[in-house]
Amino acid sequence: MKPLRGAMEGTVRAPPSKSYTHRALMMAFLAGDARVTGPLWGADTLATRSCLRTLGATVEGEATARVKRGSLAPPADVLNVENSGTTLRLLSGVCGLLDGASVLTGDASIRSRPMQPLLDALRDVGCDAFSTRGDGRAPVVVRGPMRGGEARMPGDVSSQFVSSLLMAGPLARKDTRIKLTSPLKSRPYVDVTLAMMKHFGVRVQPRGEGFEVPSGQRYARRGFTVPGDYSSAAFPLVAGAITGGEVTVAGLAPEWPQGDRFILDALRAMGAEVRERGGRATVRGGALRGAVLDLGDTPDLFPILCIAAANAQGRTTLMGAPQLRFKESDRIKAMARGLKQMGARCTERPDGLVVHGPAKLRGARIRTEGDHRILMSFAVAALRAKGPVQLDEHDSFAVSYPGFLDDLRKLGARAVVR
Repeated sequence: MKPLRGAMEGTVRAPPSKSYTHRALMMAFLAGDARVTGPLWGADTLATRSCLRTLGATVEGEATARVKRGSLAPPADVLNVENSGTTLRLLSGVCGLLDGASVLTGDASIRSRPMQPLLDALRDVGCDAFSTRGDGRAPVVVRGPMRGGEARMPGDVSSQFVSSLLMAGPLARKDTRIKLTSPLKSRPYVDVTLAMMKHFGVRVQPRGEGFEVPSGQRYARRGFTVPGDYSSAAFPLVAGAITGGEVTVAGLAPEWPQGDRFILDALRAMGAEVRERGGRATVRGGALRGAVLDLGDTPDLFPILCIAAANAQGRTTLMGAPQLRFKESDRIKAMARGLKQMGARCTERPDGLVVHGPAKLRGARIRTEGDHRILMSFAVAALRAKGPVQLDEHDSFAVSYPGFLDDLRKLGARAVVR
């Protein structure tokens, strides 16, 4: 990425939501025959599609995918989730419904991410679930069928554990109760799961510190249209904010729950002018100021808000998200290291970062850890750097935002891939 001369200006369209696409494909599978319109086809969602095919489904079509299966049965092969933690966690619950064993694994990053709380919860509801290496990480084996009953799990490790049991619960043999033993982090992602389950005609009842899922339900054979993604929209919106330009992202759907819509509130708190009307969000940049931002419910916004913070006057505290240590990379460490290489002053916290700005950013060679959000964040940071920023890989953004570089160029950036 080369430094930008001038402000980012223009309109781009938000890519489809990765979170909604994963869930829509899996709920269409559980329904037996349903269509998903406008899915995101990135590396992670392609892994979900591949795993559903391994489970015996046909998944055909690009602009609209029809997911069709016969009876629920164990897979004939290992389920390889590649680098997709969402696929691993959500699909583990689905596999708990099958009368037989499923083996789920993925790449080196996946094999380092925690799974033990979900494995314990699956055992609570009658499955045999264990890590093959005994370390609470993939490869994992899940053997059903799921009986139901009460499962206890922490809410502060991964909301995907909760979503996994919620999605499987309607097809268990008896009612499933989920008891949370710690406060639920990333609650908006559970809200996405609940909204989609309602759309597909299945019920969940809040119960104290948890949920109850009645058994004997069926997922309706009902189509779903994937909304645009606020977490991806954050990258061009912050690009407009830090360059003093005006950027609009179209194709959003505020009627569907998305915690990362918080990007608009965060940029307002930092002094940017923000407008939203219908499915379009516009940010006009200016003099940004530091703020205290709790990202406990929206950890995916952390990397790009680090870049906004480095361009803001004063101290910005990004906090409340210790789970960032266990994403595709340790995102707190990766962002702190890269910001310091570019000349910014920041301090790690166990749950986030304190950034002092505005920094006179300079060119640097940045290690992205193969993490799509780290790559996209430092590509945006490069717009304000003195000298080129070299990123050690150029394609991980395809996981969630395949058109990212094209959109940056459309808004005025200069990016060269070597």
